[in-house]
Amino acid sequence: MSSLYPKRRKRPEMNLVPLIDVLVMLVFFAFVTMQFKSAATLNITLPKVETAGKNEFKGTVTITIDKDGAVSFNGQAVSDEQLLALLDRVKQVDREIPVLIQADETTQLKKLAFVMDACRKAGLNRFSLQSR
Repeated sequence: MSSLYPKRRKRPEMNLVPLIDVLVMLVFFAFVTMQFKSAATLNITLPKVETAGKNEFKGTVTITIDKDGAVSFNGQAVSDEQLLALLDRVKQVDREIPVLIQADETTQLKKLAFVMDACRKAGLNRFSLQSR
């Protein structure tokens, strides 16, 4: 016996739950894989420079001066004499290696001038001062 009424088609619907699950997982993955690097881990406060451009540094040499005037070379504390010797070694490898100087905003100008002068004496003229 066939029915006289036509069969009603079920309306197509999109199941949103799997879509939402995938989007949540993508957002979660993005947050987990992000790297947050900051100068706060170095315990220095960079000075603010209004006219500074982007501070994208892709070099291999970083010299840090903290608020007490202590100098570190690529994360390792060094004395002034050791800094001069290390910069001389860097020059022997490549004169064109860019040097990034990160100085706390309260660092004495004398210490900053010493580090910049040490770079020039070593023949490393591609140095820059990082700001925030």
